[in-house]
Amino acid sequence: MKRTMMSLIGVTVALAAVTGVAAVTAPGGGAPDAPRGGSRLPVQRSALLCPAPTSSEVGETAYTAFAPQGAAAGADGKKGTAQLLPAGTVKDAGGTGDDKNKGKGKGKKGAKAGEGGAADSAAGQAVPPRDTKPVVPLRQAGRPVTTTTDSADAPALVGTADGTLAPGWTVQQTTSVAAGAGRGLLGLGCTAPDTTFWFPGVSTATERQDYVHLTNPDSTPAVVDLELRGKDGALAGSAGEDISVPPHTTVPVLLSTLTDTPTTNATLHVVAREGRVGAAVQANDSKLGSDWLPPAADPSPSVVLPGVPKDATSVRLVALAPGESDADLKVQLATPTGMITPAGLETLHLKSGMTTAVDLKDLTKGEAGSLVLTPSDRGSKVPVAAALRVTRGKGAKQEMAFIPATRPVEKRATAVDNRGKDATLSLVAPEKGKDAKVKVTASAGSGGGTPVTKTYTVKGGTSLDAAPPRPTGLKGSYALTVEPAPGSGPVYASRMLARPQGGVPAFTVQPMPDDRGSVLVPTAGQDLSVLTD
Repeated sequence: MKRTMMSLIGVTVALAAVTGVAAVTAPGGGAPDAPRGGSRLPVQRSALLCPAPTSSEVGETAYTAFAPQGAAAGADGKKGTAQLLPAGTVKDAGGTGDDKNKGKGKGKKGAKAGEGGAADSAAGQAVPPRDTKPVVPLRQAGRPVTTTTDSADAPALVGTADGTLAPGWTVQQTTSVAAGAGRGLLGLGCTAPDTTFWFPGVSTATERQDYVHLTNPDSTPAVVDLELRGKDGALAGSAGEDISVPPHTTVPVLLSTLTDTPTTNATLHVVAREGRVGAAVQANDSKLGSDWLPPAADPSPSVVLPGVPKDATSVRLVALAPGESDADLKVQLATPTGMITPAGLETLHLKSGMTTAVDLKDLTKGEAGSLVLTPSDRGSKVPVAAALRVTRGKGAKQEMAFIPATRPVEKRATAVDNRGKDATLSLVAPEKGKDAKVKVTASAGSGGGTPVTKTYTVKGGTSLDAAPPRPTGLKGSYALTVEPAPGSGPVYASRMLARPQGGVPAFTVQPMPDDRGSVLVPTAGQDLSVLTD
């Protein structure tokens, strides 16, 4: 009897643990249909992390938060909350990307990694935020909220959403820097915490100041390893091990302090050995301006990089096969009329563990498109990570942005902080013969307006760039939500914001992966066989 009761208790606890995790944790991959006997339910809790935006005295940052209307249908009815709180920072841990006077020392273990060798004896210590007031608290779905700051020491933000506001909760920070080394438009969709991130396209060259921002959302310390890989593999002199990120704190690390080898094209691998973090790279180029490099989608045999603008003056592809096998890829550009192969680049060979960079000088030929990388051998399953650096403009009036490989939109994806006519929506259906049909909804504006919905069909093997719908009577900024129709072919999406600055075609591109706002929960039933001894 005793063993029977213990068996029953053990099975009950295990089942409760499985269903409990499913209710609050999004799946690691796509979003397959619910199995027989299971149901798809909205997540009950979400977490997002936003890095410190800029240390420029001439920068202004807008934060915008949004939860899709009706995303929590079927939830338990609990009224939701969603807000971000300022995080602490590690003093003199490398500053932000537009401050060239910090982070010149060698990388060190612990919280001092990336320290600039300041004379302050408190260097490397965690400093709590000056203000604990919530940022962009959201109280209702379907309408974005926004706030701005021009503070040069605006902190990183750690946020959570629960209840009816958790599914699809999206936050973006958009920073405009009018002058200086970090000038340009910097946009980033705040990221969910995780344990591993890939950043193809980073640089430790003298003309670049790249900082990775590591933010810990939890009440226990995180320990992070940083690895840089160049064209010959791991970069010499790497000193990115055992970086401690204190609870509710951010640590910025200057990548050039981690190696003795200046490298123009590299891949950064971030691994949290203890705990979890959010990670994003702020890249500043002395000639091409600055922007955020978001993490690429998890390495996969086929990758899609959506949203290369039609007026791109240069496009650089940076890719890596992180496993033990080389990869041979077919390179194609999905255009509005079909797939084309860039001249002289029918295939791309990636050596295992080595970063490969290719300049695609005249890739678009005045026609917007999306880059699609697939195995040359159909049976190959070697995973790859990839990103694009895209440049618009010429001479001293150039601006850069990054397009990492992204996940497909399975159920829903959202991009926020669209204002007026500054947004371009990119959709690509990479598989020939599998058309994608999507519903795009422009939400109510943060200051008023009526939502508008439009349906787009993207023929398989093509891409579509369009000015998205705008709310009727728009006031403020609005959100764009993309939802594939039932039976639609695979679709990938991104959103470009273009806001010129004094003759510079300033822009930023945000990928729109699936928001993982719902999860599969198995249906539990009675099974008396567990009582059998």
